[in-house]
Amino acid sequence: MHIAILTFDGFNELDSLIALGILTRVQKPGWRVSIASPTPKVRSMNGVVLEAQASLQDACDADAVIVGSGMRTRDVVADPALMAQLRLDPARQLLGAQCSGTLVLAKLGLLRDVPACTDLTTKPWVEEAGIAILNQPFFARGNVATAGGCLASQYLAAWMIARLEGIGAAENAMHYVAPVGEKEEHVARMLANIAPYVEGVFAAAESE
Repeated sequence: MHIAILTFDGFNELDSLIALGILTRVQKPGWRVSIASPTPKVRSMNGVVLEAQASLQDACDADAVIVGSGMRTRDVVADPALMAQLRLDPARQLLGAQCSGTLVLAKLGLLRDVPACTDLTTKPWVEEAGIAILNQPFFARGNVATAGGCLASQYLAAWMIARLEGIGAAENAMHYVAPVGEKEEHVARMLANIAPYVEGVFAAAESE
C-alpha cells in the first residue's frame, strides 16, 4: 500500500508533514508513505528543504494520493507540462487535497459537481474554477476528499487510514498523536468529521 503526498516548491510544512506523521502511525508490512515531488528537493514556504522520496510517476501509480498545499500552487496549475504529469484517477486511487491542493484537483477536472473544502485564501480561486466551497474542515464523496485549514490535514490523513484499514486504525493513529489529557476529545472530533463519509461508502458497497 503506497500513499504519496504531492509536495511542491513553496509547500506548507503543516499540510504535508502532519499528514505524513499520522499516516506513518500505521505499522504493517507493505504500508509506505512518501513525499512525492517533481524535483529531487523542494523548499517550503519557510525555507525548509525536503528530499523527495518518490517521483510524480510514483504518485500516479500509488494506491492513494494527497495533494499538498503551498504558496506556489497557482504556479503549479499554470504549468501545462507539470499538470500533464498528474495522471490521477479516483476510479483506482483514493485522492485527497489539502487547502490549495483543492485547486489542483479542480483544474484536473476531478471535482466535477462535487463541493469541496479549502483554505480561505484559495477559496476564490477554486470558486473561479466552478467548484462550490463548503464552510467546514473536511468533505468526501466516493474516493475524493478535500480539507480546509492546515490542521484539517489530520482529518484527511485519518480518512485515508479509515478507508484503507478501517475506522479502528484511524482511531489508533489519532490517539497516538493527540495531546496527553485530550486524546479522547481529539479522537471523537476526528470521528465526527470523517465517519459519515467512511460509513457511507461502506454502506453503499454492501448494498451493491
